[in-house]
Amino acid sequence: MDDKKEEKDMRYGEDMKRANFKRLATKRTQIILERLRILGNLSSKTLYSYGDGDVDKIFTAIEDRLVEVKSRFTKNRKKIFEL
Repeated sequence: MDDKKEEKDMRYGEDMKRANFKRLATKRTQIILERLRILGNLSSKTLYSYGDGDVDKIFTAIEDRLVEVKSRFTKNRKKIFEL
């Protein structure tokens, strides 16, 4: 009897973890996408002055952080080389 209750509690815990992840991931991703859209507003050459170097620095920083964060999600996966 205790095994069934423990199994149910574990399932409930996993369901809650999944629900929390989905809720927070959705909200945080929406925030990031909106901020990127706002960053894109700076692309107007009629309103702003910038060079290719500035653009490279911005996107290098974003890409570096993206790789860093993505690796935190995938660090336990083994990478297999294939041709």
